[in-house]
Amino acid sequence: MTKNLVLQGPQASPETLERLARLAQPARIQALGAHALRCEDVAFTPELKERIDAAAYEAGVDACFIAAGTQLADFGLVAMDMDSTLITIECIDEIADMQGLKPQVAEITEAAMRGELDFAASLTRRVALLEGLEASALQRVYDERLRISPGGEAMLAAVQAAGLKTLLVSGGFTFFTDRLKERLKLDFTHANVLEVADGKLTGRVAGGIVDAEEKRRTVERVCARMDIAPSRAIVMGDGANDLRMMGVAGLSLAFRAKPVVRAQASVALNFSGLDGLLNIIA
Repeated sequence: MTKNLVLQGPQASPETLERLARLAQPARIQALGAHALRCEDVAFTPELKERIDAAAYEAGVDACFIAAGTQLADFGLVAMDMDSTLITIECIDEIADMQGLKPQVAEITEAAMRGELDFAASLTRRVALLEGLEASALQRVYDERLRISPGGEAMLAAVQAAGLKTLLVSGGFTFFTDRLKERLKLDFTHANVLEVADGKLTGRVAGGIVDAEEKRRTVERVCARMDIAPSRAIVMGDGANDLRMMGVAGLSLAFRAKPVVRAQASVALNFSGLDGLLNIIA
């Protein structure tokens, strides 16, 4: 079996990329810019992938094997996790910081993202700690701390220009997904609703929790609404609760992800921005 190998890294020198390319023994090498190249017709084996992944990671380079000819036009939907994927923060950790509880909440968040805790139970525990916080703190988090991940806007502009629909599906909160939907012109969003009473958080989530299974169902529902198979979806995530929705996708992308997620994804970007997708399949 032959595949193409895309090597890229924001700080990668041509010499580093070429050294890694030689390990793959490709039939041809195509430059994709100053910090990226494509190795074509590589004789793919799991052993080769393991060797190149290790060498590339050590060099600060993303190494992505992909079937030759894969392009954006093969897909109809890009589905993204929000926290630590489309945006750089975990919103609940930053909300907790307004209560002076960031270390306690962040520790639970990190364990949940590694897959060590049940997501729904961990979210319930974390949200309970927010009881009594003024709801205005959410706007402060959005204004002062929320940032789009590197390359996120460029990636979205390219996939939208290619005619793909976009879905933001999050174990986070609608306060943030609603604003991002308008700001980034996203087609679909789905997230948890933080309950508010008398201008303060109650410490509860209103309605069902968007956990790993609900994320998967959401991707499948949107694909059905679009009349496409989930195999025509690109799904991006970083945590263990993203694995089920990534598992139904035609292409799954682990973005600066936990090891358990990188191990199961089609491709991983550890150093490049989200626009690294465009070198892989543009």
